Amino acid sequence: MNLIIQGLDINNSDLRAIAKLSLADGIERITGQAFRLTHATHTESSVEIAEYCAQAQLDFAFVDPARKLSDFKLIAMDMDSTLLAVETIDEIADMLHIKPQVSEITLQTMRGEISFEESLTRRTALLQGLHQDVLQSVYDERVKLSPGAERMLQQANKHGIKTMVISGGFTFFTDRIHEKLRLDFSSANVLEIENEKLTGKVVGKILGREGKAEKLRTIQQQLGIHSAQTIAVGDGANDLDMMHEAGVSIAYHAKPIVKQQATYAIDYVGLDGIISLFTGD
Repeated sequence: MNLIIQGLDINNSDLRAIAKLSLADGIERITGQAFRLTHATHTESSVEIAEYCAQAQLDFAFVDPARKLSDFKLIAMDMDSTLLAVETIDEIADMLHIKPQVSEITLQTMRGEISFEESLTRRTALLQGLHQDVLQSVYDERVKLSPGAERMLQQANKHGIKTMVISGGFTFFTDRIHEKLRLDFSSANVLEIENEKLTGKVVGKILGREGKAEKLRTIQQQLGIHSAQTIAVGDGANDLDMMHEAGVSIAYHAKPIVKQQATYAIDYVGLDGIISLFTGD
């Protein structure tokens, strides 16, 4: 196996120590933040490697050297705290000075303590009466991409990989991100607006945990591809069903419940760390 080590600050001594633990026979540079340890052994020492990397703040992943980026045909991403570095609904709430209340409900959802449908219903209700212009202000002033997002998307495009955002958030934001980043597909919930103000409700059925998985399956069928050709990226419990529909799932700066079930976890580097996992083209 290749053992991919990534971090914002990687010391040679750390690479040598991890190579020794994994019985790797070589160290190759991928980028300034990513290295490949060749012919690593995925054995009982994996626990020691995990502990070492956690202490050194390094991401690690055992990857089949035969797996290439070009093997994939679709990358599906959650939006809030994944493709974007913010939770958009929390930022909307901040404009109303109720961010602590909304953020607490968000965290309960991310940890899997309450259903996403209940969470979104409760959070959206708190936004009742907000003028729709505030949404544009949030987009203009608060929304920013996660580190490495643009490079990851550029590499996906270079390899002919379709890109998609599937969000439990709102189409007001996914539509704009779709256009700005030239994504191929997007899906999210629709805020109900009457007389230019939010009613505190969502139009139609809420796109939640099961709905996100269903949307991904629909796009896979539309493209005529298998789950093995899909990478799904998420950070919260609401993303788990979607991630299970993919051949490779990435827990990006995610909650423990998500990291436990994902193929790989990225805790320290940006979204372009996904590209460094599959660099053998």
